[in-house]
Parts: sequence; structure tokens; C-alpha cells
Amino acid sequence: MLAFRGFSLLSLALFASTVPLAASQARPSYHITPETKWMNDPQRPFFLGDEWHFYYLYNSDFDRSNPGSGGTEWYHVTSTDMVNWTRQGVAIKKYKPNPPNGVNLGDIETGSAVVDKDNKAGFGKNAVVAIVTQMADGVQQQSLFYSTDNGNSFAPYTGNPVLPNPDPNAKPAFRDPKIFWDGEAGNWAMSLAEGNRIGFYTSPDLKTWKYTSSFTPNTGVNLDPLECPDLYQIDLDGESKKRTWILAAGAKGSTVYWVGKWDGNGFTATDAKPQLMDNGPDFYATVSWDNPKDIYGSRYAIAWMNNWEYAASLPYYGDFAGQTSMVREVKLKTINNSPTLVSSPIVGYEGIFGPSKSVSNKTITKDPKSASLPSDLTEDAYVIRATISKTDSDDGNEVRFRIKSDGSFSTTIGYNFKKSQAFLVRDSDGSATDSMPSGPKKAYDTVATAPNPSGGNTVKLEMYVDSNSVEVFVDDGVDVLSGLIYPNKAAKGVLVVSDTGSLTLVSFSYAGYKA
Repeated sequence: MLAFRGFSLLSLALFASTVPLAASQARPSYHITPETKWMNDPQRPFFLGDEWHFYYLYNSDFDRSNPGSGGTEWYHVTSTDMVNWTRQGVAIKKYKPNPPNGVNLGDIETGSAVVDKDNKAGFGKNAVVAIVTQMADGVQQQSLFYSTDNGNSFAPYTGNPVLPNPDPNAKPAFRDPKIFWDGEAGNWAMSLAEGNRIGFYTSPDLKTWKYTSSFTPNTGVNLDPLECPDLYQIDLDGESKKRTWILAAGAKGSTVYWVGKWDGNGFTATDAKPQLMDNGPDFYATVSWDNPKDIYGSRYAIAWMNNWEYAASLPYYGDFAGQTSMVREVKLKTINNSPTLVSSPIVGYEGIFGPSKSVSNKTITKDPKSASLPSDLTEDAYVIRATISKTDSDDGNEVRFRIKSDGSFSTTIGYNFKKSQAFLVRDSDGSATDSMPSGPKKAYDTVATAPNPSGGNTVKLEMYVDSNSVEVFVDDGVDVLSGLIYPNKAAKGVLVVSDTGSLTLVSFSYAGYKA
């Protein structure tokens, strides 16, 4: 993705740091954020030296009055469990003019890194090799950076760029390389965002790249520009004989994907129509990576929680801006005869919440008191797990959970039984809607919906709420809604009501984040 087209916002995840975190309403408890300044695109993690290494685009020169200025670099954090993260500092520094080779390549942007276990690139066994986009004077090209200290610092390859832009006029978008070792073909492969298509390239050594083909969506809907592509293998329904390929990309503020085939040179989709990995407004620039314990059975994924339609207009709290989603485990399952990516938070998050408060078998009406929820549901960060039914005796249609509520302002998470869809409403969440210009406000206020392929008269909602975000997993992740929220400082209550008539709250549990 381009390093900047706007501005983002928010949060933190259980970070160890030598510098105390700024006290701020907007500092989340279990999401990755920069200590200060700006972050956006996540870069695919890898496992090396008994820990996970994760990077994100970072701008230490971020200026609120001019959010597109300053350029980006790769900031490095590490973790042993993908929940608790430690800041390590900048690993790929901002571009400096007049490099030793005399070639001015420009800003460091999105790319991907691999551990070169067999020294294919010649920088040493287990060297970390990153291919990243650099842009100077509007021309995007791919450069190589390598690390021989476990990914803590990188040096530029003297032969950069390793993939020059063949025609900057025809390819103004030529970015976001995602590389992987193709074992069947015996070479490295790359997917690259090229405007309305994804280009594919191969290499024996990560230094010399050959174009092989491209994939242009035939959806009838304009997805240009495609960004941050991702190509990987995964087993359908956990069966190796059903192993298939997924091609994903960022498009129109969402993460879309196609199921199909990869032959070592190109990708063919089995269905022209893409699916959404998350139906919420703030799940973009997604990266996924291998689950070492189940290489093809499942993957992990993380995204940037923001949307370029309003990123520059969001409230700016404290001295930082930007956050990731939670880390998710992703599986490919057959849902209504269609291969579908199903997501759930990784199990490590279970350990960050305290004892739960619960009720069961309550009748929900328009009266907030009807459900008799436990008292003191007032933490800034928590998880709610609820099962709601529309029984034969119920005449309601829609359940609505009002979170971060102060009586006047709240965010609404709900489910409509007639339409079989979950929804997220933010037009009354407080500070964001009070401060945004009309164009971005319209985009922010748009109701997000997630059709539930399971249907039926019972639904399970798992709602992860942090200071400035919600992630709603519907029926064990067959659909997800992820979004930023901006509650008023005093808004901390939780209410549940129906639209009209009654519904049954089969079970409800609330567990607050434990610091």
C-alpha cells in the first residue's frame, strides 16, 4: 500500500516498553499501537529465534496538520505468544537521499520478509530478506533489504531496485510485494499490486525477478486500486486432499479474496466474485502467515484497523495514531456449499480477561432493564459472549447491544433475525461524529452489515471491545465486523434491548480486561 494517503488512529497491545505509555482515553489495552506518532500497514510476521517478529509502517515525523508528509519506515516488535508484544525500534530506516550507489529510490513502503533458511540470496543461512516498495517522484519500484541479526536491523542491497518499474506511465501502481517460497516450483514467487490487477513474478535468489502472469478480477465491480496482495495454500475443511489456494487483496477499504488454483506461474479463480474476509469498515492491508503447528490447516492474520475514506478526519488523542486488529486464526470451511474463510481470535487472548459476570434465560424487550444484566459493566476493554434466540413465543426481530453508552451516545452492535445479518452502527458513538467533515462523516456513519450464512433463529455473538474498537465474531467467525469507535470519555455502560417485541437472551457473559 502507498505509505500515505491520509491519516489513521489508535491503540496498544500489552506492550513492554522502556518509555511509559501516555495516559490517554484512546490508548487501547490489547491492540498493537505505536508508542508515539503514526502507524499503518502491518508487514507479515515470521518466527525466528524462538519469537515472532512483526513490523508495521511507521512515521516518526508525523504531523497532524499534514498527515501525508514525512515518509514511513519499518518498526519492529516481537512476541512469544502474539498477544504480548515488546517494542524493538525501527528496523528499516527511512530513506535517506544520495545513497552510496547513487540511485535515489525514495520512501520505504509496504513489502514482506522471509527467513532465507537455505541461503538462496547469498546473505547467509537464516538471513532475513525483505522486498519492499520504494517510491521516488511517483515511481514505485521493489528493493531488497537484508538482516543478519534476526531482523533487528536491515541493510539495503547494493543492486537495488531488484524489480524496477518497467513503465511508470503505464504502471503508476506497482507496489506491496508479497513473497513466498514455492516448494513445488522450486523458486521464490511474488504477488504485486498493479492497479486493477495482481502481477506475479518468480525468482531463484530474491534478487532477479521474472514476470510470469497477472490476475485481473472479472467481478463487474471496480476494485481498482487493488493493494497488499496475499497468496497462500490452505486445506478446505482441514482435509489435505482438498488443499487449495487463496488470493487476497485490499480493495475499497476492505479485504477481499478468491479461492482458486496456482500453477507456479499464475492464479485462476474458481469463482469470479470475491468474498470479504471481514464485513466491518476497518479491516485493511491484511497479512496472513503460517501456523507452525498446522501449516495448511489454518493461518494467522492481522490487519490495519482504519479506512482511508475517513482516516485523516478522525479525532487524534494524545501523541499516537494507528492500531492493528487482534491476531486471528483463519480456516477455510465449506459454508452453504461455498469455501469460506472463517476467523476467530487466537487462544492466547483468553488469558488477558478476568472472571466473567453472567446471566441466562432472560427476556429482552425495548426496556434496557428487561435483560437484568450484571452491574458494573464499566471497563474500557472487555469481551461479551452472548447467545440470542427468537423462540416461537418471541415477537421481536432485532437485538441491539449498546456499548460505551452514557445514555445519549453509544455504539450499537446488533443482529436482525429476519435478514439473518449482524450490524454495527457508529453514528451516535460520540466524539468522532461530533468532529468530522461531512464527506468522511458519511462514510464513517454508514451502517456495516454482515450476512450470516448460518441463518436460523439462534445466533452467537462474540464481541471484543477495546477503548476505541470493536471486533464482532458471528457464529464462531463465519462472519466478522471490525470497526473503530470513538466514545465520549464518560461512556462506559452496556445495555441490551430489542427493536420491538421480545427476544430471548439464552446466555450472556462479560469479562473485563485484566491489566
